[in-house]
Amino acid sequence: MNPTIRPAEPRDVPRMLELVRELALFERAPDEVTVTEEHMRDAGFGKDPVWFGWVAEADGVIHGMAVCYERYSTWKGRRLYLEDIIVTEAARGQRIGEKLFLQCARHAVEQNYSGMLWQVLDWNTDAIRFYERFGAAFSDEWRNGSLEREGLLKVIDVG
Repeated sequence: MNPTIRPAEPRDVPRMLELVRELALFERAPDEVTVTEEHMRDAGFGKDPVWFGWVAEADGVIHGMAVCYERYSTWKGRRLYLEDIIVTEAARGQRIGEKLFLQCARHAVEQNYSGMLWQVLDWNTDAIRFYERFGAAFSDEWRNGSLEREGLLKVIDVG
């Protein structure tokens, strides 16, 4: 298989969401995916898009994707955040992830971002090895924090 890496388009969203669900199942969190096709399409291709990305397509089938957005650091400036690289299980081992990662890196350089960052689960040793091949650094000192919508509503009710 020799996939073409191309910019994601609105027509790709249903397949991209399937890949997101496949990733959630792999990451042992299938019920955490709450985004809809409509929301994903609007967030990527609507009036005020917040993400952009690429798909890996061969023979009319999307086998992988990368989704990114711009992040701003008060220390480093504009940075590319790689939200996800997903390659369907059946297509792994064919360097599709590498092609998608390199496309993201090229974009970061072309847009003059100060760097690119992402997250990986600490138990996902295959993904960690994948990123280490590119010379990626991992930090043990930062912890991820988050509040879901329900928590946000509780916070503003208290305030």
